Amino acid sequence: MNLFFARVLFLVGSMTVGYQSGDMLGILIGGGLGLLIIILEVGLRKVSVSGLSSSVFGLILGLIMAKLVGDAFSVTPLSPSALSSVRVILTLVFCYLGMVMALRGKDEFSVIIPYVRLRRQDSAGDIVILDTSVIIDGRIVDICKTKFLSGKIIIPKFVLRELQQIADSTDPIKRQRGRRGLEILHTIQKESGLDIVIHDGDFAETSEVDAKLVKLAKLLEAKILTVDFNLNRVATIQGIKVLNINELANALKPVVFPGEVMQLKIIKEGKEHNQAIGYLDDGTMVVVEDARRLIGQEVKVAVTSVLQTQAGRMIFTKLER
Repeated sequence: MNLFFARVLFLVGSMTVGYQSGDMLGILIGGGLGLLIIILEVGLRKVSVSGLSSSVFGLILGLIMAKLVGDAFSVTPLSPSALSSVRVILTLVFCYLGMVMALRGKDEFSVIIPYVRLRRQDSAGDIVILDTSVIIDGRIVDICKTKFLSGKIIIPKFVLRELQQIADSTDPIKRQRGRRGLEILHTIQKESGLDIVIHDGDFAETSEVDAKLVKLAKLLEAKILTVDFNLNRVATIQGIKVLNINELANALKPVVFPGEVMQLKIIKEGKEHNQAIGYLDDGTMVVVEDARRLIGQEVKVAVTSVLQTQAGRMIFTKLER
């Protein structure tokens, strides 16, 4: 209703200005021009703020370049009329080129201005971008509450869109994961006490969310927080710092040494003959030799070796006699 009122007021104002400059014809001209501008405004409603700011930036850059090049032509033996024509042509050409270049790189422009150029030089690395997997994982809530993360936490809008698509999925498991991710985001914003920012930047030419995350991290000189193994590798190859919660969890697991004795409950059978498997409190898998008959019982085992893999750590043991 407010927008409609503003349009009517503008149309009445245009007709009033037309009346002051003439008679009924002036009213018609003023009203027609006002209506034309309103139609133009309605047609431009899909233009984003970042696109508009990029266009203005390109226009200003074009005007500056046209002025500099025009001043260079002023020292040539051109007549005033020819020099005036050259200046007009240069202004049109450079303004057009500036706007086109700025619009083509509007994502970079909208990202760079608030986060790189106006940022303190000593704050590089204080920006952390969350990906979809780490939000759904859920452990980010506890990490935020313990204040191990500092600085600005960025949640891109394209990650929010992906979460919403997962939450609207027809697959019940995916739908549950997506809704869990949205709830976790709500919890982080309300309880973490950190500077959480929803970032509007997008990369229309790129469809994959992981590729967008990598581009955004490069532009912001930020780190990516994830549990996605493939994203971890791709981002690292491209020189982006990655914080992987799984690697953090593995690093925090208690260290055990060969010969150490521990109490363990045997849960299930192992893959090899007569093997059994149990788990430590932190989820570490423990393989026990010659213990299949003891499934469901608590036993003492002695560590024989520890195997560290990309998926986590496995401890091999034997029954303590």
